[in-house]
Amino acid sequence: MPERIRVGIIQSSPVFLNLEASLAKAIQQIEQAATKGAQLIAFGETWLPGYPAWLDHSPHAALWNHEPTREVFAQLRRNSVVVPGKETETLGEVARELGVVIVIGVNERVEQGAGNGTLYNSLLTFGTDGTLLNHHRKLIPTYTERLVWGQGDAAGLEAVETSAGRVGGLVCWEHWMPLARQALHTSGEHIHIAVFPTVHEMHQIASRHYAFEGRCFVLAAGLLMKAKDLPAGLASASELAGTPEKLLLRGGSCIIAPDGSYVVEPVFDEELVITAQLDLTLIDKEKMTLDVSGHYYRPDVFDLKINRGARGEN
Repeated sequence: MPERIRVGIIQSSPVFLNLEASLAKAIQQIEQAATKGAQLIAFGETWLPGYPAWLDHSPHAALWNHEPTREVFAQLRRNSVVVPGKETETLGEVARELGVVIVIGVNERVEQGAGNGTLYNSLLTFGTDGTLLNHHRKLIPTYTERLVWGQGDAAGLEAVETSAGRVGGLVCWEHWMPLARQALHTSGEHIHIAVFPTVHEMHQIASRHYAFEGRCFVLAAGLLMKAKDLPAGLASASELAGTPEKLLLRGGSCIIAPDGSYVVEPVFDEELVITAQLDLTLIDKEKMTLDVSGHYYRPDVFDLKINRGARGEN
């Protein structure tokens, strides 16, 4: 583990439902963060090609066989990332060329094998050598998200060794799954990436608790979305009427220390690159009082078993 590391969060809007344009924008922003000295760079939930906020802002999104919903879902499928595929190859090349670790949320499309045809809410981690180090699929899509994404697995439910230390991540409401948190804690995280559509108050609470519980740094990453970015066929007329610039997803990204305090306080309503220098030696100090994978673990009392097989495998 290095003693100090500079990290960055990209808080911005993708080009919604346009994978090619979103990827191009992501690369520009990774380069911008790298010029600021960031060695680890994180994006928000399903940044490629955007979070399906239309599920929460359309009165008809869940209607059976509703044609506008079918059209938008089809567009999302066509613009989702295949893992591995050309987009992951491109991101790996960028990570290698710039010498940075990249963690980015994607809509993932499975094209063959188990789960063929399914979309997943996934979190990808690329190392400085361009390797895809981790591929985590959100375990349980939350509420209306189940109309879009399938259930993930524990194949990537772990922290991985990077040049920035051991890096892990969870997606949104996975931060309220105690056993998922414990699986990550046990894998020895130094830096945790917590991705959300918006890091609102309850997400701030979850992220700060995670940092305190896991004795690790947390990068809580959100994204931006304006009312005008909603698919026209599913946009609520009341939200678009005269307010196309209204922010539906407001960012709220922040950086949290292992004691639960803010290194960088939440930033809302602004597209920017958030950077900070982290002193990873603080992790050692904080573990003196609490270590949920060490002296507070009590394996003689608790036994956590994790099925690491990918979904569809025995």
